[in-house]
This record gives sequence, C-alpha cells and structure tokens, in this order.
Amino acid sequence: MFILLEMSKRVTIMIDDDLDKKLRLRQAKMIQQEQSSYSYSKVLNESLRKILK
Repeated sequence: MFILLEMSKRVTIMIDDDLDKKLRLRQAKMIQQEQSSYSYSKVLNESLRKILK
C-alpha cells in the first residue's frame, strides 16, 4: 500500500510591501476566525491556489 504525502518546497521570493500587508491582514483575520495559529505560508498558498485554479 502506498501513501501519497503532500510535499512542500522551500522557495525564496520577493513580495512587494503592499501585497505583504494584504497577506498579513488576511492571516490576522484567519487567526481571529480559527482562534489558533495560521501560518503566513498557509495564507500565501491558499491565495495562490484561488488565483491559479
């Protein structure tokens, strides 16, 4: 039996200040809604998935 694991890849990118601010605001909103931690990477990945579907 094979188990497929979703692998992450570490990538260095440059994000403009305005986009960083929007992502951090979205992260803060998710932390409030979930009442737990919500990583910047998760917010970025979810945002990219919406755009690149």
